[in-house]
Amino acid sequence: MRARHEAQDARRAREFEAFVAGAGGRLLHTATLLTAEAPDDNPRARRLLTLALAHTYACWDRLRGEDPYDLARRQLATRFAHTAWHRYGGPGRAHPQPGRALALLTPQERLVLVLRLYEGVGEEQAAALLGLPQERVHALCDRATATLLHPPRPPAPQPTAAGAKTVTP
Repeated sequence: MRARHEAQDARRAREFEAFVAGAGGRLLHTATLLTAEAPDDNPRARRLLTLALAHTYACWDRLRGEDPYDLARRQLATRFAHTAWHRYGGPGRAHPQPGRALALLTPQERLVLVLRLYEGVGEEQAAALLGLPQERVHALCDRATATLLHPPRPPAPQPTAAGAKTVTP
């Protein structure tokens, strides 16, 4: 009996390792896009991925034909949404690294955009996953895309009075 459990555990570990070897890179990239961190400096994305993979491993034996990638992606999305909401007090702007294109978006816009455009999740599926109306997901994706295609302009320099000297520190 004990030998059978050890064999099952070893098989489970091999299957999960194979899954992570095949899908880990893409899932890390997805997490990095969600957190808007630099690919080479992404501690929040790595933590998000670790938690999602831990949940996936815990559910591994109960998947029963369910796609483990889909489960891990759902975990990434829901964990990101939960931490963004609680850490930053609502759906407003998080504090991603400045200078990153996705940093212009709110966490909710980023989540919808990554799910829809990078992960290829359908509008209806994304709405169900996030608990939002389909029209809201559509509007968030449109707004996020428009923001990325036409970023806001930096503020114009303030004019100085004629003859006044500007002092630089």
